[in-house]
Amino acid sequence: MISAAQCRAARGLLNWTQAELASAASVGVVTVRQFEGGSAEPRPATLTVIRQAFETAGVQFIPENGGGAGVRMRDRG
Repeated sequence: MISAAQCRAARGLLNWTQAELASAASVGVVTVRQFEGGSAEPRPATLTVIRQAFETAGVQFIPENGGGAGVRMRDRG
């Protein structure tokens, strides 16, 4: 899945607010706020739709590979 830090970083890449992510993923803004703030761990299905919203917008999630998990924009070339 994705971490709260990856979620914040992905929003930064897209210059999205929490409300814009919530809209794109069809979840509540409180869900995004609590996840990113570490006060709640969303259900796996919620994390899946958040990830899908980011991937649709062009974000790639980089798995833990010795250098740490991360995010980047997909090469559109």
